[in-house]
Amino acid sequence: MLQLRRLAPIAALWVALAWTQARAADEVDPTSLYEVSTEGTSTKVKAGEKGVFVLSIKSKAGSHVSDEAPLKLQVKGTQLSPAKEQLGREDSVAKKAEGQTFVDPRFEVPFTAASAGKGLVDAKLTFFICTEKLCARQQKTFSIPVEVQ
Repeated sequence: MLQLRRLAPIAALWVALAWTQARAADEVDPTSLYEVSTEGTSTKVKAGEKGVFVLSIKSKAGSHVSDEAPLKLQVKGTQLSPAKEQLGREDSVAKKAEGQTFVDPRFEVPFTAASAGKGLVDAKLTFFICTEKLCARQQKTFSIPVEVQ
């Protein structure tokens, strides 16, 4: 009986450890479910001319960007003036094709370069990435340098 009392805490520890490891195996890092890209963004423009800030979210197999939860993109510029500073899902240039359940958002925000020098496009993206088991809020910030000639 005395040996059983001594082994009980050790057995409880092993059970807790096994449960924690099993739980960790079920959990997925939400950031591994998608990629965000700014490919296609203008990095050189002439003063007074327009460029474009491009941001796209590409979900990986088994996940999708929620079309029910809020999606917000805030864009600001230094030496640059974005055509729109507050964007939502309705501003995405990517639209659902027939039979498509979800669509990966893509934004193309025109901006005007004020004067020669170094400019910046700063953006803050908030969205929800979902699978069958989770829906997680994600927030990303970007700062893209733009050379204004």
